[in-house]
Formats: sequence, structure tokens, C-alpha cells
Amino acid sequence: MCISYVLGREAMQKMSESNVLIVGLKGLGVETAKNVVLAGVKSVSLYDPEPTAIADLSNQFFLTEADVGKPRAVATAPRLAELNQYVPVHVLTEELTPEVISRFKVVVVTETSLSKQLEINKITHTGGQCFIAADIRGLFGHIFCDFGPGFVVTDTNGEEPISGMVAAISKEKEAVVTCLDETRHGLEDGDFVTFSEIKGMSELNGAEPRPIKVIGPYTFSIGDTSGFSDYVRGGIFQQVKMPKIYNFKSLEESLKVPELVTSDFAKFDRPQQLHLGFQGLDAFVQANNGKLPRPHNKTDADAVLAKTQEINRAGDNIELSDDLIRQLAYGAIGQLAPMSAFFGGIVGQEVLKACSGKFGPIMQDFYFDSLESLPETELTEADCQPLNSRYDGQIAVFGRAFQEKIANNRQFLVGAGAIGCEMLKNWAMMGLGTGEQGEVHVTDMDTIEKSNLNRQFLFRPSDVGQLKSDTAIKAVAAMNPATVGKIIAHQDRVGPETENVYNDTFFEALDGVTNALDNVEARKYMDRRCVYYRKPLLESGTLGTKGNTQVVLPFLTESYSSSQDPPEKTIPVCTLHNFPNAIAHTIQWARDRFEGLFKQAPENVNLYLTQPGFLDSLAKQNANQKDVLQSLVELLVEEKPQYFEQCVQWARLKFEKYFSNDIKQLLFNFPPDSQTSSGQMFWSGPKRAPTPIQFDSQNPLHLDFIVAAANLFAAVYGLKAETDREVVRSLADKCTVPEFQPKQGVRIQVQENEPVGGDSSADGNSEQTDIRNMTSSLPAPSTMPGYRVHPAEFEKDDDTNFHIDFITATSNLRATNYSIAPADRLKTKFIAGKIIPAIATTTALVTGLVCLELLKIIGGHSKLEDYKNGFINLALPFFGFSEPIPMPTMEYHDVTFSLWDRFDVQGDITLQEFLDYFQREHGLEITMLSSGVTMLYSFFMAKKKLEERRPMKMSQLVEAVSKKPIPPHVKSIVLEMCVNDRDGEDVEVPYVRLTIR
Repeated sequence: MCISYVLGREAMQKMSESNVLIVGLKGLGVETAKNVVLAGVKSVSLYDPEPTAIADLSNQFFLTEADVGKPRAVATAPRLAELNQYVPVHVLTEELTPEVISRFKVVVVTETSLSKQLEINKITHTGGQCFIAADIRGLFGHIFCDFGPGFVVTDTNGEEPISGMVAAISKEKEAVVTCLDETRHGLEDGDFVTFSEIKGMSELNGAEPRPIKVIGPYTFSIGDTSGFSDYVRGGIFQQVKMPKIYNFKSLEESLKVPELVTSDFAKFDRPQQLHLGFQGLDAFVQANNGKLPRPHNKTDADAVLAKTQEINRAGDNIELSDDLIRQLAYGAIGQLAPMSAFFGGIVGQEVLKACSGKFGPIMQDFYFDSLESLPETELTEADCQPLNSRYDGQIAVFGRAFQEKIANNRQFLVGAGAIGCEMLKNWAMMGLGTGEQGEVHVTDMDTIEKSNLNRQFLFRPSDVGQLKSDTAIKAVAAMNPATVGKIIAHQDRVGPETENVYNDTFFEALDGVTNALDNVEARKYMDRRCVYYRKPLLESGTLGTKGNTQVVLPFLTESYSSSQDPPEKTIPVCTLHNFPNAIAHTIQWARDRFEGLFKQAPENVNLYLTQPGFLDSLAKQNANQKDVLQSLVELLVEEKPQYFEQCVQWARLKFEKYFSNDIKQLLFNFPPDSQTSSGQMFWSGPKRAPTPIQFDSQNPLHLDFIVAAANLFAAVYGLKAETDREVVRSLADKCTVPEFQPKQGVRIQVQENEPVGGDSSADGNSEQTDIRNMTSSLPAPSTMPGYRVHPAEFEKDDDTNFHIDFITATSNLRATNYSIAPADRLKTKFIAGKIIPAIATTTALVTGLVCLELLKIIGGHSKLEDYKNGFINLALPFFGFSEPIPMPTMEYHDVTFSLWDRFDVQGDITLQEFLDYFQREHGLEITMLSSGVTMLYSFFMAKKKLEERRPMKMSQLVEAVSKKPIPPHVKSIVLEMCVNDRDGEDVEVPYVRLTIR
């Protein structure tokens, strides 16, 4: 489960022992419950005896029209229980007495009166339970957390502990640690570190964690070392996460002296005002027999303002924004799915923090609003009156006319995974695309896997193996029947190969695109399409507790591709092959061994047996010809097993090669006391001197490798598996292993730019002789008709296929060689499987933010400052919002243009007409013209070739030069130009869209 990678085993164990109570099952309550159930706690109990109302359907996705009149908790519980079979969901029918509340680790109270919150919090604060209160009112929301006095957090930020290599440590009262030049230490003042493997100043090895003070990017101080031995060389520092104690005030205390978390630095004064506004709103409700202000009613809004001003005067008497408090009152009765999703994600994560003590909690009040999402047209009370429909909660905030706009929007959702599921749920609640002119398209080519279920909440165990897009639209149809026939599922990957499906007609009919993708290349492709068709793009992504959202708007903002993340760091080949110093290096090395032994080599065998020209094509490539031939000889002649016993023998020899012989050869080339040409120790800094391993079948790690490797090798040949470890151990002990003798002249890569492997004494003739000998020893494919082996396709989620078992054992054995701390199976799977951790809480939050931006787009907001890009880290917690970056502009002559501009030329004119048109109409002399990678025209072309091309129609020219026909679905071709302006200067200009059909 992805959440295990984010939270860790210890936190998951604490969660599995925690009972959670959720009071209030409207939209916010069910969002919170959904996220907590998916995460996995001991149990979730629901308390909400109130009958379901039609307005609840605007954002309570587990209620239907058939549930109207039934108690909300009773109707919701069975549908929540389907999300996770390991989490019992109960309906609490007892009153919330101290005895009942004491049964729960965490109590969450949603959309409940302030007096009831105070009553429950008084019980939890003195009784040792964690308390969370949350409320959403239209486009405003509030969270309060009280985890009691002395709440211990074991990890405040969720980041991997930092480690690094030491280059020097001074001997003085305030000792300075200097790290290796190429790596910044990344520590902060107040962090704690321990040391190991130091030569000389050994008193630091294994000592208690020391607090540090940062001096520079490569140096930090650790206190007094003046009485220690002299530092000689080496050493590793390791950051230690120290527990932090939080002392929470009760709700009663916090009302008077709040601790406010800033949610948006552009609204720095809002939290304090909303702290009073929510109290004023509650006072109005209590004075009006539990009734909220009528939507957009000025009398009620003024009454809420009066209550708020009264509370303000009794306290600090801050400067109050009357308009802000009125806006809070105007939409207070409204229930919005995006707000429920945003706040439900945050509250869900706070519940997990309370259960586990993992990550920094909200201290203690969090307020947020998205007033910018309101339509720009002025609303009236008449606009916002209920219609006795499921959208009344939305109409109360935005009005009926705006609800029509939402219903008639046409959106394209790319991806139906974690973000896609949440997005579709929100859209179904909003009624997006359900109008006569509306439509939603969603595409995802993937099928549902078991590992998806803990975060892609529209899917159930019975859906495993089904297409995501089809299953998702069926699930949301149950939430809102109006989506039937209005959400259309596709199974096509977005890319150049499907532009006949997602063509001009398709894109031109859209109002916008929303990405729910998990890879950068697909995001960039969709970005290019949106720029070309000038469609708004909503982009988002998550990584564990971190989330981001981006708004891309035609003629306003830069595009997604305008800004790029720094390239991902790669492991140098020499480090991977010979000098690993971190567990990530050994895991990557083990993954490479898996691919080479059980996938690439068997694939080459099948190619040799099925493709007559395989060896000839191999000889032309030349790069790895000898290696491939060697693997063919091994798999078809020398190592081809008939029985499982031979697979064990093969695995035993691989053990000896990888973890003993290769290490001995490395130490033969570079003995432990080797020095470089400058007199430095060779084995120093990032180079760790390895130690060969002597096989011991009684060592569980050694046997893990033999069992996994033997079974994988047997699977390649279709032989029966043997999982009895005692049988395998017995076979391994009987294996004969030749004694190793190091070879002279073996070249080992030390620097990144050196050649890899090989024998420096071998010449070209002997290599060619080896190739001929290997080729002649191979059986002819004709002698093995129909014979095939079975390459392994890496699958991380099957616990019976030995894939992760092999990589874990191989990695940890190599880590043992190099004295690197091993990694457990979970961490190995995370790194080897390149898993991007996604958790339901962050996903819900991010999709809520995206939908709030979508509402702005539907409302036609034209000011850049109305839109927000979001950056969230729930672990800290941190909430950051900024205006989107404006589109960059360029200029030629007196014309300013951006990436959204282009030249539109109508008609399939000739090349000469095209050149003349730009000279005549725009004063631009075209010096080069291309379509994609095809050069159509350049000033330096041969005169004869130019004369042949000038009279050709542009479509003919493109087809003739590219030697490819223009597909019939293509209406326009894109042309790029290099031009000179009127002064003969080379200038940048927009691209050209030439409409040919």
C-alpha cells in the first residue's frame, strides 16, 4: 500500500490500534471518513442520526435520492465499509457521553454547533483523546485541532533522514564537520546527527546524537571534541529524527487566544477575521433556532455581522472587514463538493497524525476561503433560492445561472487513477457536464490493480482487472444518475498515435482539459495540445503528503512546459558497478541483475530462435555483441537446466560470482591499502572497501537469494518451482563451487568516463575468435522448432513471483559486501518499483483545489490575480498559494506575441505564395521553413531544388519531402519559420497554422 511508504510501519501499527469517531455525515464528514477508512485504522464509528435531505446530495457522494429521510450515518455506513475490508465501520446510536467518547482515540466533529464542540472537547482534553472540529460554509472553512497536552510527534516532516560522508572534523571546543565537496549536507540548525566509520576520532562512533549548527552548505558544528583523538579520515554522519512535544490548548482557551495557521500569505489578515466570523455565524444560528442565514439575504448577513462585531468588541477589537463577514453569511448554507474534498483531505491527514504521532499537526486553528471562485456577476437573493434539487447547496453560493454554466461545460479528463477518481466524484456532485450542451470525456488505458484500491476510491476488489475509465463512470453514475450518458469513457493513451481520435473536432468542442496523469511526458504532450487549441489546462500532482496545482490559461499564463523541474539525479556507472555507498545504489544494481538475467537474456534467446537475421543485426550493432552471444551460449548450451536441482546449482554459482569472486577481483586490482597517484588512500571518501561473503546456507539472507534466483531461473525454462527452504538448502549445500583465482589485466572502471569492464590484454583478433567460437557453439534454431523460454516481466505487486524477493536479497547481500545498512522488503520494493506514493488525503485535497480553479474558469474570470497555483505539504503542514506566472512575451517589428499566438493562414497555397504572403502582409522574409523535423525550404538550398518546390502546394510539399501522407483527419499543418525582419535582422516569430482542409 502506498500509505505504508509514506507513513512507515510504526505509524501504520499505531493506526491499526486506533478507534476513530466521526460526528456529522454531510459532505465534509463523509470525505474525512472515506480518507480514514482507506488509510486503515482499527475501526471507524459514525454518529449522525439526522435524516438525509435532498440538499445533502450536493456533496455527500454516498447518499442517493432513495436515502432521503433515512438517518445519514445508517445510509452511509455500508458504502464506506466497502472501501476497506480490514476497517470495520459502525453506526453509533448511543449519546455522546464521556464514557462513550473514552472508547475512541480520535473524535472528529463536523458541522456541529460551537456549544456541542465545547462540550465534547472538554471531555477529550481531560480524558486523553484527540479532538478535531471542522466546518465548511460555502466557500469558507475552518479546522481546529486539540491533541491534548504533551502530544509526542516522532517525525515532524516525513522526509528521509539525511546522511553524508565526512571529509574532516576539527578538534576544538566548537568542532567543525566538513563534508565531501560534491554533496551539500542539507541539515538545518537544531538537527541531531550521529557518526559511524570514523577513523581516528572514534569517540564519535556510536555516540549519542549531537545537535548541530549550520555553518555553510558543506560544514556544520557539533560542539566540543577537544578531548577526543585526532581525526584521521572517513566517516558518515546520519541525521536522527528526535521526538517533538506539542502542547495543545483546549477549544475554550483557543477561542480567546487562537494559534492561527496561515493558509494563504496573500490573505494574511483573513484567519483572525474569520476566527471571529465563524463565532458570529454560530451565535446567529443559536439565536435563530438552529437555522443558517438565508442565501444572499442582506438582513441575515447584517445580523451575522452584528454578532461578529459584538464578539470582536469583547475581545481584542481588531479592524473587521464587514464585506468579508457578509460574504461568509451569504453562502453559509451552501455545501460545495470542492470545499469538502479540500477540507476532508486535511482533516483526514490530521486524524492519521493523531493516531500515529507522525508529521506535524495543525497548531491549532486553520481557516481558508476561495472567494475568488464566486462569479464576477453580482448575485441576488432570488438567484440563490433553492429548487428542491440535489444542487441546492451549490445554487445557494453561485446562483442558478451559474449552475447552468456548470452543467453545460465540456471537459476532458486525462487519467482515471487516484486524482481522476476524485475529480470525477467532485464533478458528479457539481453536476459538471450534465446539461443539454454539456459533456465530460475521460480516458485511461489502464486496468485496475489490487494495489490501486487504497487510494483510487471508485474501485472495489471485484473491479480488479477491469478498465479504469469504464469502471469509474459506472461508479459516479450511482452517485449522480444525471451523469449517465454525459460522461464518456475512452481507453486511448493520449499521444501522437491517437490524434485521429482526439482530433481538431474533438478539441475544438471542449471548454477545457484537466490532467490526472502520473508522468511528465504525457503532461507535456497535453500541454502542447492545449496551447495549440487554446484551451485552459488544469494540472495537478501528488507525492506522498505533498501536492501541487497549476492553472494554464490562454493568453494569460505560461504553459506547463514553460517551467521545468531540474533533471533527476542518476547514479554514475562506476558507482553502481564497483563503488556503491548507499542502499539505493545496491537496489538499482540488483534491479539491473534481475532485468539482465531473467528478462533481457531470455528475450534474446527467443529472438535468436525466431528471427533468422538476429545474429547478423547483432554484428552490425557491435556494441554488446559479445555479451549477448555469451548469454545465448549460457542459456541454450552451458546452463540450460533439465531439473530444478540444476537451477539451484546455477543460483549458487551466481552467489559466488556476485558476492565473493567479483569482490575478490576488485580487491586484487585495488588492495585495501592502495593509494592513488597523489598519495591519497584509494579506498576513502565515497569509495568503501568491500569484503567478500562466504556462503552459509544457515544464513537466511544467503538462502533468500538461492531460493529466489533458483525459482526465477526455473520459471524461465518452465520448470516446476520449489519453495520449501529446507529442500533448497539441502541442494545448495551439495553444490560444487570452483575455487576462484583472480585474473591479471582485468580493467575496472574507476572514473565515469572510463570504458566499462573487459580485459585490457585482449586484442581485436582474440575477441573476434571468441565471437566466432560462441556463434559456432550455438544450436541452430532449426534444431529447436517451437522451443521458447519465458522472460520475466517485472511485477512488484505479486508477492509469489520472487521478483521483489530476488532484488531484496541481492541488494542486501551487496550492501553487506560494502558495509551499507540493508533495506527491508518494503523499502526495496518502493525504490526498485519506482513507486510514486499517492495517498487519499493529499489526492482529495488537490482535486478540491483544482475544482475551485475550474469554477473560476467556468465563471469567465479574466484577471490573473483571481487564479491560484497551490503548493501543499500536509506533513508540515504547509499551504502556499501564488498567482500563476504570466505568459512570457516577445516582439518583432512593433508586434508583441506570446506562446499562445500564431499566424493562421487559410488555404492550401503554394510555397511561393506562402513566401510572398509573409513578405507582403507582415514584412518578414522567410529564410527557413520546416514542418516537424522536415525542412521544406531554406535560402541555401540548391537552385534546382528550390525551383521544383516553389509551385508545389504546401500539403504536397510536406508529403513529398517527408515521404509520408498527411492523415485524412488532419485539417491543418504546423509550420515553423526562421525569418528576417524589415531591417534584415533575424527575429523570433510565432508558428504558422496552415489550414489545408
